[in-house]
Formats: sequence, structure tokens, C-alpha cells
Amino acid sequence: MKKLLQLVCALLCAWLAIDTAQGEGAIMRDLPPGLHVPEQAQPGPAFDVERATNAWLGLLSPEQRTLSDAYFEGGYWLTLWRLVYRLRDIAARTTRRRWASVAFYSAAFIAAVFVLELPFTIYANFVREHAYGLSNLSFGGWMLERLIGLALEVVIGCVVLAFFYEGVRRAGRRWWAWATGFAFVLLMLLGVAYPVFIAPLFNDFKPLPDGPVRDAVLSLARANEIPTEHLAWFDASRQTTRISANVSGIAGLARINLNDNLLNKTSLPEIRAVMGHEMGHYVLNHAFKLAIYLTLLYGIVFGVVGVVFDRVLSRQGASLGLRDRADPAALPLALAILSVVLFLIMPVRNTIIRTVEAEADAFGLNAAREPEGFAMSAMRLSTYRKLQPGPLEEFVFYDHPSGYDRVRRAMLWRKENPMEGLMRR
Repeated sequence: MKKLLQLVCALLCAWLAIDTAQGEGAIMRDLPPGLHVPEQAQPGPAFDVERATNAWLGLLSPEQRTLSDAYFEGGYWLTLWRLVYRLRDIAARTTRRRWASVAFYSAAFIAAVFVLELPFTIYANFVREHAYGLSNLSFGGWMLERLIGLALEVVIGCVVLAFFYEGVRRAGRRWWAWATGFAFVLLMLLGVAYPVFIAPLFNDFKPLPDGPVRDAVLSLARANEIPTEHLAWFDASRQTTRISANVSGIAGLARINLNDNLLNKTSLPEIRAVMGHEMGHYVLNHAFKLAIYLTLLYGIVFGVVGVVFDRVLSRQGASLGLRDRADPAALPLALAILSVVLFLIMPVRNTIIRTVEAEADAFGLNAAREPEGFAMSAMRLSTYRKLQPGPLEEFVFYDHPSGYDRVRRAMLWRKENPMEGLMRR
């Protein structure tokens, strides 16, 4: 515990040093509010897709682009170190005790992992986010949110793992098939529950006030047959500088939410473009489709984990004091194997999600018909996402299309629709 506190203090001191340095000469990370269409991207008879794309990319200064690349590329290493950090702690603390209650063991395990990962989490999600100007939370506010998240993880984790281990006990060697079906149900339940019960624990949601933004969003929703009973904004600016929105729900239910950064930092064409993309997820039923795609992928993962787990259990189970695969004391071993397999299949998972996001991009361009707004919002996101990755880099690490790809698609759309939407501006 003493070493843990020392490491936490060191990280906080590092953050204070970074914060002081930034105050002396901070780089302007965000693009200025409003829509800024470069001269060479203006529609006209001589419109050229490549020239227009490059003009949009030029909105980022060399300093902004360097900062964006450094932040995003640093995340690659965090992904690897998170795996290494977790494996080290899980492997070192594989318990031999037999717990009378799966739920009690689950709560203890989740809390232990939280404490062991805390130094890494403070660096990755607090120190680093402040160093790149992406977080507005104080350390106290940030820690409070982490503790709320921990409470949710304990409550949900206890229930989920209790059901999971009961299924493993009954399914025997075919536990991975049970786990696959259970994962699908869990993904769907969390997708429905998160916007209604979990998101309000972290932000205040209020009705979107009357005005041009509300009119534009309602018009887009009606045109795409999306229910409009719940249209709200939420105070994400107290936590982050990022812009975002979402349209969630299934089976005829929808919740349309815009964060206040989107409302305060962007123009109406950008808001229309962003909402067109988010509505695309709803109309194209991406929540359900992603649950199916990811469940199939997780089925393969569970199958591989099952094979490796059974081999380790047969060879070293007795020495570790593990009775069988349904023994909750084997959870650290199972998670260690699962972490490695998930790390290895990360490019496949990212490709699935990136493909879905590209579909929503295409839908949004055709629904909102705001290519300049789409390009401008893509450039705003590129202040903290590397703008133009290499093909392999994008395949492995990107779960969204790159900024370059999105801007170029918007300019292709503009070339084929030279006069569309111009009268609105």
C-alpha cells in the first residue's frame, strides 16, 4: 500500500508539472468555433476532390497535428501496457482460496483489480488527458466518477458472474457456447440500460431548448422515421472538451442526446452532419447488428480460451488449488488468458466497428447533405485522433475511419452533388 501511495503521488506531481508547463505556453488544440470552409474546398466548376481534401487537412496547424499524432500514437502503447499490467497482477495473485459465494468473490476480485490498476488508470485517464487538454475534471471529481463506476462494476459484475458460473457448471465442456449466448444477451441488456439508468449518474440531461438546432434535429429525425419524444442535451463539458452525440434505442424507442460541446463549439451544418451520422446507427439497426457480429467473434474467443484454459487446468490446476472450470477461484487465470486472446483479435474487432461507422458516415452524408459540416466535424475530431495513419496502423488500431478518409468521402459527395445544401447557408 505504501508503494501504491508513493506511485500515485508521483503521478500527481507529474501532472502538476505538465499543467504548469502548459499554462506557460499552451498549444491551441481545438479548432475555433464555427464552420470554416477552405477556399480550395469551395464548390465550383473546377472542384477537385484531392485538392479539397488536402485543403481541409490543412486546417490543422503543424503543432496541432503533432499533438494529435502524439496523443493517439501514445494510446497504442497504453493498450499494450494495460495488458501487461493486468496480466502481471492477475498472475501474481491467482488465489488458492475456495469462496463460498461467487458473488462475494466477484466483488472482492473487482475491487482488488481496481486498486491494483489505479496507478495506471490515473496516468492513462487523468494525467494524460489533462496533458493533452482533453479533460476538465479536477482530480476529486475524476476520482468520484471512478468510484461510481466501481460501484456499478461490483453490482453488475456480481450478478453477471453468478449467472455465468452457474451456466459454466451446468454446461460442462460446452461452457463456451453458453458463454457466447450469454454475451449476446448481456450486450443487448447493457445497450438498453446504459442511456436510461447509467448515463444519468454521470451527467445531467435536459430537454433541448427551442431554436434552430432543435428544429434541424427534429426535421432530420422525422425525415428518417425516428421517434422524437426524447430529445436532450447533456453537460459533458464538465468532464471533457470533446464533441459528441448519440441516438440510442431499439424496437421503436429512441433517445437523441447532444453534448453541450457540440452545441457551443460547432456550427449548425456540423451539428446536422453529426446527427445524420448518429441517426444512421439507429436507422441501420447497428446496435443489434454489432451485438450479433461481436457475439460471433466472442464465440471464437471463448472457444480458444476454453481450449487453453482446460490444458492449463489439467496440468497445473491441482498445484493452484483449483477444482474445475466452474471454480470461481480460477477467474484470475481465465481472465489472464482472455486478455491475451482479446488483445490478439483487436484488429478484427476494430475492423468490424470501423465498417459499421463507415456505413453511418455514408448514411449521414446522404441524410444531412452537409459535406462541409461533415468535413469540419471530422477535423475537430482529428485534433486528438491521428489524421492520416498508414494502412496497417489503421487496420490494427482504428475503430473509426480516419479523419483523412472521412474528409475525402465528404469531398467525393460534394463533387457528385455540387449545389446540394448551399442554399441553406
